[in-house]
Amino acid sequence: METTLYRPVKRFLESLGFEAKGEVCGCDIVALDKGEPAAVVIAELKLSFTLELLLQAVDRTAVCDEVWVAVRASRRGRGREGDPRVKKLCRFLGFGLLSVYASGKVDVLVEPEPWRPRKDAKRRSRIVSEHRRRQGDPALGGSTRRPIMTAYRQQALICAAVLGVASSRPRDLKEAAPDAAKILQRNVYGWFVRLERGIYGLTPGGRAALVTWKAYLPEEVACAEAAPDGKLVAVAA
Repeated sequence: METTLYRPVKRFLESLGFEAKGEVCGCDIVALDKGEPAAVVIAELKLSFTLELLLQAVDRTAVCDEVWVAVRASRRGRGREGDPRVKKLCRFLGFGLLSVYASGKVDVLVEPEPWRPRKDAKRRSRIVSEHRRRQGDPALGGSTRRPIMTAYRQQALICAAVLGVASSRPRDLKEAAPDAAKILQRNVYGWFVRLERGIYGLTPGGRAALVTWKAYLPEEVACAEAAPDGKLVAVAA
C-alpha cells in the first residue's frame, strides 16, 4: 500500500530540515520549514509512476514551493521511474522524483528545480528541413504500421517512376528530384541499378515499390512517357 512509502519519505524530508506530516488537506505529505513565511513542500505517493500521480502533483503546484513524487522502487529497476523520459518529464515540470525501497532506503532520481532545456539546434534544423521538403502532407500523424512517407522517400519514388519509363542519368532527374544523384548512388531502398557509367535503371524491387506507393506519386510523374529525345513528358491519365 502507499502508506508503506510514508515513513521513508517523511524521514527523507525531515533530513532536509522540514517538519513533515501526513494527509494534510488532501496532500499525502506536507512539510514545512521553520521560516516565516514557511517554505511549503508537498510529496505525493504512489506504488508506481502513473498519470494520476502526475496530475496530483500538477494540482499541488499552486499551493506549495516544491513538489516531490515518490514511487515504490521496482524490482530489477525496470519500472517507469527508471525511464529517462519520465525523468525528463519530471525535470520539465520542476518536480522531484523519489524511489523508495522496501528496506526504507530512498533514492533521489530527480531534484525539484526549474528546468532549463538545452536547445538542440541540429535536430531543430532537421525538423524544419524535413517539413519544408515534403510535398504536401503525405503521412497521417500517429502512423506506426507502415514506413513514413518522408521527403527522401518521395524523391526516391519520383526517381523510380522516371526510371520505370526509361533508364536515365541523375542530372536528367534533378528537376523533378533535386537529390537524385545522391539517392541513386546510395540506393538505400535497393530500387535502382547502375546499367553503365552514369546511367541508371530500375530493379524489380523498385517496380514493386511503384505499385505499393502509387497513390503518393505526383500526377505528372505517375502519368508520363518517354519522348523521342529521351526526356519524359506528362500525358493525360
